[in-house]
Amino acid sequence: MGLDEKKALDALEEMKKFLDERPHLDIKELNSKETVLVIVDMINGFCKEGNLSSPRIKALIPETERILRLCKENEIKAIAFVDSHSEDSPEFSSYPSHCVRGTWESEVVDELKEVAELKIINKNSTNGFLEDEFQDWLKNNPQIKNFIIVGDCTDICVEQFANTLKAYFNMKNIKARVIVPISAVETYDLGYHYAELLNIVALMIMAGNGVEIVKTVK
Repeated sequence: MGLDEKKALDALEEMKKFLDERPHLDIKELNSKETVLVIVDMINGFCKEGNLSSPRIKALIPETERILRLCKENEIKAIAFVDSHSEDSPEFSSYPSHCVRGTWESEVVDELKEVAELKIINKNSTNGFLEDEFQDWLKNNPQIKNFIIVGDCTDICVEQFANTLKAYFNMKNIKARVIVPISAVETYDLGYHYAELLNIVALMIMAGNGVEIVKTVK
């Protein structure tokens, strides 16, 4: 089956139009006691130095910091997932060695650590939802119904976590808002991994799974 390039380009334009029309999220519409900010992998190994560091991810730091400050001002707590791999992680057969547990690469960037106290959750895979520590947090915080997810990478760790979280609440028959601001997620350019395209596709996949895509948080 051949690729119909015109249909693909038309579809891409429709996706871009859909994303351009997303609303902003007013932080004050959320009950702070029922809301958490989830920061995914804003760490040195992706932002600053290492085999998987990316200038696109580094450029995300100021927007992530702004949203973290906004949440702090509105008494919304924050979780930070950090890639923290064992030295023999099977993931290293798919990606170069990165963010080994206990190294500088696996630490949250200073710009965020200086803003607010973060609940750090280490993860040894691309999907933080699977970590026992997050499962314990989820069980111990049943009042949280709003999740604002920021960070990287849009098409890998962010997408997997957001979609799994939304599916979990659907399975439990619980109404919950899983929110991803376009301004505060990013992925990387490398070879055929074209960031601009994959950002769009990942955001559309999340939207199709019931994740709430917004332009930004204000």
